[in-house]
Amino acid sequence: MDLTPEKRIAGVLAPIFAIRGTQDLGIGDTAALKELVDWSAQFGIKLVQLLPVNETGPDNSPYNAISSVALDPATLAISPRTVRDLSQEDYEEVLGSMDLETLRAGSVKYPQVKALKQQLLEKAFTRFATHILAKARSRSKPFHTFCTRHKAWLDDYSLFRALVELHGHVQWDQWPEEHRTIAAARLWLEAAPYKTRVDMERRMKFFAYVQWIAFDQWKAVREYANKRGVALMGDVPFGVSYYSADVYGKPENFDLTWSGGAPPEKVFKSDPFTEKWGQNWGIPLYNWVAMKADNFAWWRQRVRSVREFFNLFRIDHVLGCYRIYAFPWRPEHNLEFLPLDGIQAAEKTGGRLPKFQPNDDLTPENAEINQINGEALLKVLIEEAGTFRLVGEDLGMVPDYVRPSLAKLEIAGFKIPQWEAEKDGTLIPGHEYPALSVATYATHDHPPLLTHWNQLLDAMKQPDWAARQAAWDEMKKLAGFAGLPPFYSPPAYTDAIREGLLKGLFETPSWLAIVMITDFLASEQRFNVPGAIADSNWSARLEETVAELSEDPWVYERMEKMREIIAASGR
Repeated sequence: MDLTPEKRIAGVLAPIFAIRGTQDLGIGDTAALKELVDWSAQFGIKLVQLLPVNETGPDNSPYNAISSVALDPATLAISPRTVRDLSQEDYEEVLGSMDLETLRAGSVKYPQVKALKQQLLEKAFTRFATHILAKARSRSKPFHTFCTRHKAWLDDYSLFRALVELHGHVQWDQWPEEHRTIAAARLWLEAAPYKTRVDMERRMKFFAYVQWIAFDQWKAVREYANKRGVALMGDVPFGVSYYSADVYGKPENFDLTWSGGAPPEKVFKSDPFTEKWGQNWGIPLYNWVAMKADNFAWWRQRVRSVREFFNLFRIDHVLGCYRIYAFPWRPEHNLEFLPLDGIQAAEKTGGRLPKFQPNDDLTPENAEINQINGEALLKVLIEEAGTFRLVGEDLGMVPDYVRPSLAKLEIAGFKIPQWEAEKDGTLIPGHEYPALSVATYATHDHPPLLTHWNQLLDAMKQPDWAARQAAWDEMKKLAGFAGLPPFYSPPAYTDAIREGLLKGLFETPSWLAIVMITDFLASEQRFNVPGAIADSNWSARLEETVAELSEDPWVYERMEKMREIIAASGR
C-alpha cells in the first residue's frame, strides 16, 4: 500500500474490544474487524487504528500486556469456520450452555468471555493433538514450523502461561522458589515425575497452539484489509507488565526497582493521585546497558512481530524512549502516598522521589544525553521496521528536543488541535501542521468530542467566572480552528458543528487524520479514563453491530456526509 506522507489518509480509531460483530462472543474479534474494514472502506476511510492486541492480564488493559509478542486469545474469532480444528459438535455443545444474548449485551464481561474462548480453544486443541499423534503432517508440520520460527519468545511464554495456570493465576513473584525464576522452573520440569512433565508439556503446547491460530488469523485480517484498500495501524506500548512473560523470562532486561508512568497533569481533575503525583502505570523500567549489549534484540523482536499484522504502527508514549517518569513504589501503594508531601514521601522510600529516568531534562547536558539515547533506540526500531512507517505518540510533558528529533528521524508525531497553541494561547492553524504528522482530536484516553463539548457547556454554567471564561474561550478556539461560522452564545453540539470540526481536521496537511469511532457516531462512550481503576475501562462496546451501523439510516446519512467531506479534502 502507498503509505507515504504525501498521500493523505483519513482513518478511524476503534479498539477491537469495542467493535460488535455479527456473531461475536461478547467482545470484538478478528471477524468483527473485517466487518469494520468493509464499513470503513465504504465511506472513504483508508486506515483503521487499533489499540495494542497483545495478551492482557487481570486488569484487561492493552497497555499492561503480559507478553510483548503473544496475541490476546480474546481477539480471536472462534467457530468451526474460523478455527479449523473446532468441530461443529463441540462448538454447539459449549455454546449450548451459554446465555449468549446476555453475554453480548452491554460492556465486555471479561471473565466469562475469556473462559468461554479458552473452553472452545481447548476443544480445538484436543482434536488437533490427535492429528499430531497420528502424524498428519498437513496439520502438524505448519505448527512445528511456527514453534521453531518463534522459539526465541514462544518457549518462555508457553512455560510462563502453563505455570500461571498451575498456580491459579497468582502472580509469579508469589510462586514457590522452584518456579520463581525461569531457570529454576526449567530445572524443576526436567526433574519432575513423568506424569507432571507430560501434563506440563501438553499445556505448554496448548498455549503455543493458541498463538499459532492467533498469528494466522491476524495475518489474514491484514491481508483482507489491504485488499479492500484499508491499512491497519497497530500500537506498541513503551512498556510491558511487571507480571509479564518478558520480565519473568528475561529479568536481566529490566529494572524492577522503579515503576514507569507519567508526571502530574492538572488536567486529570477526576483523579487526585494523578493530579498530585502523576500516573503510576507500574511498568518496569529497562536495563538499557543489558539491552544495548545484545543490540536491542528484545525490541527488534517486538517490531518483527508487529510487522506481521499491521502496515504501520504507533509507539505509545514515545517520550519514554528518551526518558520516562518513574516512581520508587508500585501502584498498589499509591494510596499510601496520596496524603503525603515530598518530605514525608522521601522518608518512606529511603530518600527516593518520583523523577525522570535515566535523566531529567533540567540541564542541557542531561537533555542532550536523553536525546542521544532516544534516537539510538528509535533508529533500531526504524531499521527493524524496514519499509514500514512509525508514528510516535508524543503527548504530555514534551521536552523541547523531542519533536525536532522525531522529525529528523521521519517519525510522525501527533497534533491535537486544542493542545497545539502558540505561547499567547491562540491555536496553531491547521494549515500549518507538518505533513509528517497525525491530526486527531482524541486518543483512547480522551472523552469524545460530544462529551468534551457538553463539558464546556456545563462549565459555562458554573458560578466561577474564570472557569466560565476558560470554557468559552476553548469552545471559540475549537470553532475557529475548524472554520465554523462565528457564534455569540454557546451552541449545542449539532451535526453541523460535528461535521465542521471533522472537516477542519481532514483539511489539515497532516499525513493521517484520525477520528475516534465514537466521534463519527456522535456517541459519548468512553474507552478509558486515565488514573481511574474502574470496570468501565477497556470494556465499553459500540451500541450497534457493524452490520446494524451499515443499515441504520441515521448513521448512514451522516457517514455519507463524512465520505463527501473526506473526498473533498483530498484524502
